[in-house]
Amino acid sequence: MAPNNDSPSLEQQVEILKQRLAQAQNLTALGELASTTTHEFNNVLMTIINYAKYGLRHQDRASREKAFEKILAAGNRAAKITNCVLGVARNRSSGQDAVDLAQVVEDTLMLLEREMNKYRIKVEKQYAEVPQVYANGNQIQQILLNLMINARQAMPGGGRLLIKLAYDAENDLVDLVVRDFGCGIPADKLPHIFDPFYSTKSGPDASGKGGSGLGLSMCREIIEAHHGRIRVDSSPGVGTAITLKIPSVTRAAKNRPAPRAAIGPMTLPINTVSAPVS
Repeated sequence: MAPNNDSPSLEQQVEILKQRLAQAQNLTALGELASTTTHEFNNVLMTIINYAKYGLRHQDRASREKAFEKILAAGNRAAKITNCVLGVARNRSSGQDAVDLAQVVEDTLMLLEREMNKYRIKVEKQYAEVPQVYANGNQIQQILLNLMINARQAMPGGGRLLIKLAYDAENDLVDLVVRDFGCGIPADKLPHIFDPFYSTKSGPDASGKGGSGLGLSMCREIIEAHHGRIRVDSSPGVGTAITLKIPSVTRAAKNRPAPRAAIGPMTLPINTVSAPVS
């Protein structure tokens, strides 16, 4: 029987499977996000209902103005949540553009605000003035959702989550750091955290969640596609710091016409792991 020349090669089949896996992980991440935001929406609706009742009970002008202000604020919050979720659901392209990382972080924190409060996680933000990056904002937000949920799970009794933005002027990269002060990653597991399907978790936690559906292997692939790199520093009992290094718009513009292999040199490998974290 003559070979079927229309059949995809082994490399093509692997690429197709990788794309399907990425789509499945994206859908899982969206499902986790929908579960989280449904609870937040319920809180917003309860605020609107309660202040509507308050306004009906009190006929004086001051009480009614207070009720309308609270209802308006809750409605605006609901609109922001809706826009964020719709943005995640709609934007499935791999295209990249100028992105304000601080805004992406703020949008992500808003989606997870209720969850962080529920599990007594105090979020600390340290934003230096940084340039825009050349990125796919939806994909970066998916990475952030994954990292923040992982950080929350690493501190089951509550704790502090540090989000930091800094500019690496020497390499024209923006550093986005997600730092928890939780259980940390054992030294024997640290070298494997970027392996496909590898997990340090034994299963869902008390909230019913495992991860967000986007493992560190997929996070690495996304950052590689952005010509950046990802670094993990961790120590048991001290916590974990994950740094995403993403090219600025100007760096990306200088290298965009060149093939991927010709993009400016990196002083470190694309994915790096190390033990200590300060």
